Amino acid sequence: MLKQTIAELLTKAIIRAQEAGKIPSVTVPEVIIERPQKPEHGDYASSIPLKLARVVGMKPMALAQEIAVCIEPGAEIASATVAPPGFINFRLKDDWLAVQVDNILAAASAYGDMSLGQNQKIQIEFVSLNPTGPLHAGHGRGAVLGSTLCNVMKAAGYDVTKEYYFNDAGSQMDAFRLSLWARYQQALGKNAEVPAEGYHGMYMVDIAKEVVGEEGDRFLKMPEAQGIEELGKIGLSKVLALTRADLKQLRLEYDVWYSEKTLYQNGQFDKAMKLLRESGFIAEREGATWFVSTALGEDKDNVVIRSNGTPTYFGADIAYHYNKFIERKFEKVINIWGADHAGHVSRLKTVVSALGLDPERLQIIIHQMVTLRRGNEIVKMSKRSGDIVTLRELMDDVGVDACRFFFLSRTANSQMDFDLELAKKQSSENPVYYVQYAHARIASILKVAEEKGASSEHGDVSLLTSGPELTLIRKMLMLPEMVETIATSLEPHHLTYYAQELATDFHAFYKNCRVVTDDPALTSARLKLVKAAKIVLGKTLNLMGMDAPDSM
Repeated sequence: MLKQTIAELLTKAIIRAQEAGKIPSVTVPEVIIERPQKPEHGDYASSIPLKLARVVGMKPMALAQEIAVCIEPGAEIASATVAPPGFINFRLKDDWLAVQVDNILAAASAYGDMSLGQNQKIQIEFVSLNPTGPLHAGHGRGAVLGSTLCNVMKAAGYDVTKEYYFNDAGSQMDAFRLSLWARYQQALGKNAEVPAEGYHGMYMVDIAKEVVGEEGDRFLKMPEAQGIEELGKIGLSKVLALTRADLKQLRLEYDVWYSEKTLYQNGQFDKAMKLLRESGFIAEREGATWFVSTALGEDKDNVVIRSNGTPTYFGADIAYHYNKFIERKFEKVINIWGADHAGHVSRLKTVVSALGLDPERLQIIIHQMVTLRRGNEIVKMSKRSGDIVTLRELMDDVGVDACRFFFLSRTANSQMDFDLELAKKQSSENPVYYVQYAHARIASILKVAEEKGASSEHGDVSLLTSGPELTLIRKMLMLPEMVETIATSLEPHHLTYYAQELATDFHAFYKNCRVVTDDPALTSARLKLVKAAKIVLGKTLNLMGMDAPDSM
């Protein structure tokens, strides 16, 4: 990583200045390298003189000057200059930048990959909706955040398991079964009412009619409890099949589908409770079983087994994370939850601590709600009421690529408006179209070059010296940094901004630098650059789970 190389150069310069007696000898802190906000300030910058100034008793600018003169630039660095109030700015050499085109071509689809994760075993669990109906459009946000983060973490060198946890036990499944039972009876001409707290959406009518077509009235011939149970199993399988199909259309397939029921059947719940009980974190009172959260700093204790003997959702979560960390031995677990689960974050981290684990090994991303807009109209989503826009309807309306890009385009903790009209526009106003058009334009250039017999085979990248060419190369070199940043911050939305900036720099290059010209040498060099841009833009789109089209 170039940033690491510059950090090492700067650390050595500080030590050299200390040894020469130019600055007092102190322990050198970690050197952070950043991108300047303004390109004219250079390619990279460090504020280390500002951090060291008070410790060594020098003014930041004077300290920066002493450090800068001790920097021994390598092949990459053209200059290291000082800027107020105490920054050291670095500019890369143009000839070194040009050589990176060959390096990108050599790396091909592996460009941007790294060993940051050291093959560390991590699990990312996301979406995980109760299987009581189809995914609505808002659920797509967690799906896209999770799948994109999985792609990036794999590129960063982690061993990633994508997991969907489904609650096939508990009160909401009871409500689902009773709702389906009512719709099933109605489909067979009988009077029945959907429970007030049940699921009233028309999708329940569709499922019931489908079951009647396949199974007839055989469930009515059973004792009612058995009929409800058997019908519920079929309903569950249909909802899960629909969920899998919708997510596959969104270009998302999981490694593991994990059933809540198995936590009780396979003993994880009992094992987790036993461990917590032995550690003094379980108490019996008021007829219920409690996790003593207050012993670890929480404001209140939490029920894990109700007075009627049934586990709470929190109790199931304890067992599930016991399984994740202790049985399956994931080094890190990342949960991506909707805003309605924000209150559960602290207590679940407390559980991880009570299990004898470092709570930092559990990271939870909360994503905020999505508002669908069609013009000035807000489109409402509710699974219970039936006033619902399904994820499938959204994908069919605006396309999978638009769904993925728009859902990814805001930081997870911010509310987002999804503009349905903008998502369908075929113009540069639509960022999806704008980015994909850049890739299609690249493919068109390469096709024209092939038709004219032009080749990049012997291209000399040292001929790439113009501003637009070097600007494009600089942007392409940011992809590995983007992968590292996202893998560290768990913020995949950065990819959408990077993709747009990369597309902008390519469009500017295309406008100012004719690729296929009467100069064979320059043509070959620029074709190399175009091919490298195709690799980087294609990889960026791939990380976002989007198509990289050759035509539009």
